[in-house]
Amino acid sequence: MITMSRLSVMAAAGAVAFYLGGILPAASQTSAPAAPAAAAKPATTASKKTDASTKKSETAPKVRTGPHVYLLRGLMNIFSLGMDDLAEKLTRRGVYATLHNHAEWQSLSDQIAAQYKAGNHSSIVLVGHSLGADAVMLMGAYLGQKGVPVSLIVPFDGTASYPATSNVSRVMNLTQRDYARMTRGPGFRGELQNIDVSKDESIGHISIDKSARLHAMVVNKILGVTGRGSPAPAKDPSASSSGAKSDSASASQASSSSAKPATATSVAR
Repeated sequence: MITMSRLSVMAAAGAVAFYLGGILPAASQTSAPAAPAAAAKPATTASKKTDASTKKSETAPKVRTGPHVYLLRGLMNIFSLGMDDLAEKLTRRGVYATLHNHAEWQSLSDQIAAQYKAGNHSSIVLVGHSLGADAVMLMGAYLGQKGVPVSLIVPFDGTASYPATSNVSRVMNLTQRDYARMTRGPGFRGELQNIDVSKDESIGHISIDKSARLHAMVVNKILGVTGRGSPAPAKDPSASSSGAKSDSASASQASSSSAKPATATSVAR
């Protein structure tokens, strides 16, 4: 009898232990709250929104206002360092000027057109040497197709003759070549100057873009067109009073027209 009672107690104890052994692990597993699986998603979404807004603000076109002078170098982008010097002179006079490779003229024109359509209707001035001189004339025509006006184009000794288009207000062509004179294209009503410097022995194709005398003329011209700094001097004798071209411009005329700009050289430097 006693044996049977002990067996019953032991069996009951084993059953209780088995029961408790089954529920305690389960209880321990459910006692620690599980981290919600969706908790990380909102953070990811927020970061994506932040990244998207940041990217949008970075890529949004910035429209700058004020006159802009674009200077284009010639062959291989290394033989027209006079354009760098001219850019520095303009910057010191408060005119925004940037340097570019002549080979970029079309993409650069597209950028100018985009800025114009975005609201920047300030003066556009194009200056170039050699192949860069050819490029600025091509830019003038290309911008005309896009409805963008150009205030002034200054070619330094281009390699060919080009017509000035109707969207261009002024062309001041500095040349030592008979075959690189600019002409009036259809609809052009602006001021056209062909300034022949071929009789100046100190000026050649490689040095024309570095001439301090010509720089003075160009700086004063740009200041007058953009309304920055001192007003430009009287119209160069190589252009008629009506703004028509003067193919007979000579070195002596260029010299007389540079008498006033000579003062500007000392100021620019």
